[in-house]
Amino acid sequence: MNPPPLAAPPLWPALLFGALAGALGWGIRGQYGHETGAMIAGLLVSLTLTLVLCPGAPASSVLRAVAWGTVAFGFGGSMTYGQTIGLTQDAPHVGHWAAWRWGMLGLALKGGLWIGFAGLFLGLGLGGVRYRGRELGGAMLGALALCALGSWLLNEPYDPARQLLPKLYFSDDWRWEPGAVLTPRREVWGGLLFALAGLLGFTLWRRDPLAPRLALWGILGGALGFPLGQTLQSWPAWNPELVRRGLGAELAPLINWWNFMETTFGAVLGATLGAGLWFHRARIRPAVAAGGSPLPPALEASLLAGHVGLLSLVEFTDNRLAAAVYDFGLWLGLVPVALIAVGRWSPLWVLLPITALPIVGKTLRAAGAEPALLSPVRAGLFLGVMPLALTVWAAFRFQRQSAVAGVPAAVVLRPLLVLAVWLYFGLNYAFFRFPWPWSPWTSRTPNALVFSACAVGLTWLAWRRIPTRGESP
Repeated sequence: MNPPPLAAPPLWPALLFGALAGALGWGIRGQYGHETGAMIAGLLVSLTLTLVLCPGAPASSVLRAVAWGTVAFGFGGSMTYGQTIGLTQDAPHVGHWAAWRWGMLGLALKGGLWIGFAGLFLGLGLGGVRYRGRELGGAMLGALALCALGSWLLNEPYDPARQLLPKLYFSDDWRWEPGAVLTPRREVWGGLLFALAGLLGFTLWRRDPLAPRLALWGILGGALGFPLGQTLQSWPAWNPELVRRGLGAELAPLINWWNFMETTFGAVLGATLGAGLWFHRARIRPAVAAGGSPLPPALEASLLAGHVGLLSLVEFTDNRLAAAVYDFGLWLGLVPVALIAVGRWSPLWVLLPITALPIVGKTLRAAGAEPALLSPVRAGLFLGVMPLALTVWAAFRFQRQSAVAGVPAAVVLRPLLVLAVWLYFGLNYAFFRFPWPWSPWTSRTPNALVFSACAVGLTWLAWRRIPTRGESP
């Protein structure tokens, strides 16, 4: 029997802190990219919204939801979108409103799919339905089969040598630049559309009261956030005279429009998911335990180790076989999604060391670029060993806390949010090469200041308790 609905705070904390978490996480994602970079945003947004809206729920159940949300944020990272952005701002397209509208339509489609997965899987752990690892693994395999079908139907033909591209194509195309030498990218949005539809159907079949609804809010947040962020970025490209004189000329070298686009996208998606979760707060009833029997510890550890090994091969080597198997968001999430359902340790290990591993590796790579930020020994210690050791220690510590029956989620979510915020803020600050505000400003400094404000706001959230409706602050 599921617990009764949880008391909820007013709407503004879900909007405000969801926006701060999304802006920080998605802004940082821009430096790391792809599926694993997007998991930073998934971690921060999922932690923040569950802390705001269900701090009194069982800790183990909420951590499972946060872990699913974190992993699912990475699924959309398999889509290409750089050339879609180019349709709205590259020099050959400036002044061409048809190309701008088509590019924005493509961004709305891709953004909606990206965050739709995130909303669905975050809701998966909060609606009270007990999912078994085997059925989730089967659902993910079914989604992969639908992805192949959708790609074949909507993203083919793809033969750039013969200038054959799909009818619905949102990357660089000879339709917009006849006779130009182009390198069109392969798109997979059609596959992800079919996969998301299949997973939505699965949650409806399971009568999940929250997951399909939150997926629709995620689609809305992504479809609004990506074009809104890109509207900001495309503005200087369409109005160059305003950034070439006066104050604009002084500020232009200091503004990283791409990063501000991502920060805006993140703020919108975080606020929208927060609104969706708040409006459906009566449906937040996290299940006390996962469905099915927990995995034997040795088997769980072996599966996690296999996932980490393949992930490391994809992220840090040129192994083509590993890339063919694991360099796609849905494949990358298959094992973690199933393990989170039935594993004792998997939720926290996915949230902490596994999410951190690719980010730590990419930060070390950036720190070693000329001129080197730190000596190899110091970089390895402060940007490699210490962050990973901290996440491993935290996984053990929080596992012991969350395993105690009756422990409310806030006991674990508060320190976990502070740890995640400052860990990724610090790694990103090193990636930015420490743009201290008292040093000469670069194009990284304004974004670093925005990220600092977001980090302080989320730390305040972790320190203070948000009152529920009817209470005094």
